[in-house]
Amino acid sequence: MAKRQVTRPIDFPLLFLILALLAFGLIMVLSAGAVSGFNATQNSYFYVFQQSKWALVGSLLAVIVIKIPYMVWRRFAGIGILVSVMLLMVVAFTNAGIAAKGSARWIQFAGVTIQPSEIAKLTLVLFFAHILDRFPLKRGKDWRIPLEVLFFVLIPVLLLVYKQPDLGTVMVLGLTSVAMLLQTEIPTMFFLAAIPPIGVTLLYLVHRTEYQWNRVLVWLDPWKYASDLGYQITNAEIAFGSGGLLGVGLGRSLQKYGFLPENHTDTIFAIVGEELGLVGALFLVALFVALYARAFHVVKQCPDRFGRLLGFGLTSSLAIQTVINLAVVTGVMPVTGITLPLISYGGSSLVITLIELGLILNISRYRTVASRTEQNLSNLTV
Repeated sequence: MAKRQVTRPIDFPLLFLILALLAFGLIMVLSAGAVSGFNATQNSYFYVFQQSKWALVGSLLAVIVIKIPYMVWRRFAGIGILVSVMLLMVVAFTNAGIAAKGSARWIQFAGVTIQPSEIAKLTLVLFFAHILDRFPLKRGKDWRIPLEVLFFVLIPVLLLVYKQPDLGTVMVLGLTSVAMLLQTEIPTMFFLAAIPPIGVTLLYLVHRTEYQWNRVLVWLDPWKYASDLGYQITNAEIAFGSGGLLGVGLGRSLQKYGFLPENHTDTIFAIVGEELGLVGALFLVALFVALYARAFHVVKQCPDRFGRLLGFGLTSSLAIQTVINLAVVTGVMPVTGITLPLISYGGSSLVITLIELGLILNISRYRTVASRTEQNLSNLTV
């Protein structure tokens, strides 16, 4: 069936899901961050005000991104990844990096604190989409040039992020890259063969870093270390247990009163489980599943390979980050500091997430649809 490209309104089901999750996140930041905000600034609304400010900034940038055809953004693929690497180098090798809880992940520019690793999540996907579209990895073609270019960029980015240290973001970047490479014609056997050496390397890196190895030991038996190293994960489990089926009620969490660390950032899902119960936690998970399923459906209809790769990479990155955060908070995998998209408090994370979703909404405007006559003929055939 012949198809034609048309410019359509943005996908409203996708927009609705984004707004629903954003509203859910603001409500939970208001609740989870009230005690921490009051202790830090004597203002219980401090964190929700800050998050609302960044939500507005991110939404405005997302609107700009939606208005400009996604094909235009590929022109910035090279400069974007170059800027990301330079910012990561500034954090890693200068005193400009702002440290918090053992990691230097932020820098201040023009009075604004930014997290370069969050920017790298976006620019790396854009760069991969550009290269994989320009040099398709198809059977019978030379893969050397595109793979060398991709890994020449990917490896330094991963090493720079790991040096901060930020193993959670390294996992997101690495798994997103693999997901995008899986969209090529590289045989699956190549990926399977890469698992042992990558696994051994990761195990070595974790084992040689004391605090990361301790996290693995805590994950294996958190209650053994409940008073110190396992304090965060055990209190997250207490929060989920306290919530039961329907929760203790919105705003009535006890764990946020100094018991659960990072309760408005990395472990905010535990507060969701405590205050809204299993029903509320599953509702939030359902919203995420619906969001990513709709996003994958929309980008699959994009008329060109670059758009499909870009949309797939962005959606995969957000989905991977979501899965890792939920897995950490529920004790399925060792603790690693990574936020829950649209829900956790964090300016850089929220702004970049909204820009990424803005790009996906942009792609939804260029879905390929059959003409009305062709649709009628198809219906008659059916």
